[in-house]
Amino acid sequence: MRHAWDILEEYRGTLFEGEWPSICHMFLITLRRYTERPAFTVIEGNAKHSLTYAQIARRIGGLAAFLHSRGIVKGDRVILNGKNSPAWAMSYLGIIFSGAIVVPLDNQMGSDRVDALSAFSQAKGIFADRDVLDRLEEGSWLATQDLIVSLDGAGDDTYRRFASIKESDVPLEELELPSGEDIAAILYTSGTTGNEKGVVLTHANFTSDVYQAGDPQFLSITEHDVFYALLPLHHSYTMTAVFLESLMHGCDLLFGQGIVVSRVLNEMRMGNVTLFLAIPLLYNKLLAGLMKKVRERGIAAHALVRTLMWLNGVLRKTFKVNPGRRWFHQLLDGIGMVDNKVCICGGGPLSPKTFQQYQQLGLDFIQGYGLTETAPILTLNPVSRFKIKSVGKVFPLVGMRIADADLFGVGEVQVKGPNICKGYYNDPENTAHLFTQDGWLRTGDLGSLDKERYLYL
Repeated sequence: MRHAWDILEEYRGTLFEGEWPSICHMFLITLRRYTERPAFTVIEGNAKHSLTYAQIARRIGGLAAFLHSRGIVKGDRVILNGKNSPAWAMSYLGIIFSGAIVVPLDNQMGSDRVDALSAFSQAKGIFADRDVLDRLEEGSWLATQDLIVSLDGAGDDTYRRFASIKESDVPLEELELPSGEDIAAILYTSGTTGNEKGVVLTHANFTSDVYQAGDPQFLSITEHDVFYALLPLHHSYTMTAVFLESLMHGCDLLFGQGIVVSRVLNEMRMGNVTLFLAIPLLYNKLLAGLMKKVRERGIAAHALVRTLMWLNGVLRKTFKVNPGRRWFHQLLDGIGMVDNKVCICGGGPLSPKTFQQYQQLGLDFIQGYGLTETAPILTLNPVSRFKIKSVGKVFPLVGMRIADADLFGVGEVQVKGPNICKGYYNDPENTAHLFTQDGWLRTGDLGSLDKERYLYL
């Protein structure tokens, strides 16, 4: 069986060294293969604006040069705090191409926490939306910074405007790039008591996870697919499964402008979205809106649609055929999913009833499990062999064991693998507690494994 990471053999020893490429080298592989294909897209009204891989490469090179000119060196931390946008994505890449470590923070986080985490990270600068910077103006950390870039606002004597940073024609390969073993990012976990922990993740942690998620046994993705960046990209799941996954495959990444249902539907239609990651709440809203429209057509129409849904479910399960795509073309177009290949559910499990109805309409779902500390994906449910009660099949290169299992095979899920973090930033106590004495990461979750390595929580 061929794996997604087999392509690396063509570039190992020439473009990069070691087992796994850095995110930078992963991008360079895509740049060579899909130079003029669209990379980042936004929709404004009825207009669609795209940047190609070649265009964003010039912006990334310019950002890396700008950071070097401001004294940023390998290993420095730089804060990234903004809404989803091409500017956010290019800043992320510019920071890591400079050799620095990106520290993405929640755009909705209070200014006191942004200030505290920036100081704790010993960050040397910040890229942020103008409203974030304005809220931080009186902050003690920001007052000490010389590197302040506004992602979406006008520049002044205090803030450098992102759009004013010049592009560079210097080939990215000529930069001194990080290796797979270098630290790429520090991701702060959600702290219920304000005690966020900074998860230290290497480039190899991310790229090994991206290549495993993109393996054909889990997802069938080509450069013609369109990902949809709707959920916040600072979150580890969206960062890996949407942002980095799209870059690895050479796909187009459409940036959502907010979770407003009417806007989402328009963006999915105009952007021809084929891979959609959302939270259960949004999937429930879309399905409820669709079924409401069906009921409004009358009892006979509603009964016909429900009967066809049931029949399609039977045909899919029994004969592995899916005529629902044709039968429900108009309905799927109504919720912007006519081009959709796979729906990915993040942020919580989708109810079996909702999952079943989407399946009956002809749509496929991917559901998985992971932690920020594992970059983050550990398991995915393959479309072809989906087990509805499971959170998915363990990734091929991930070791998973059930510690202290009871009579039912249930115990703590513990893992090893190339996507496992180094620990927590400046936190030796919690880092020591994270791992067992023989080096397995403690997830803190209870689960069991079946004979096919599917995990049940």
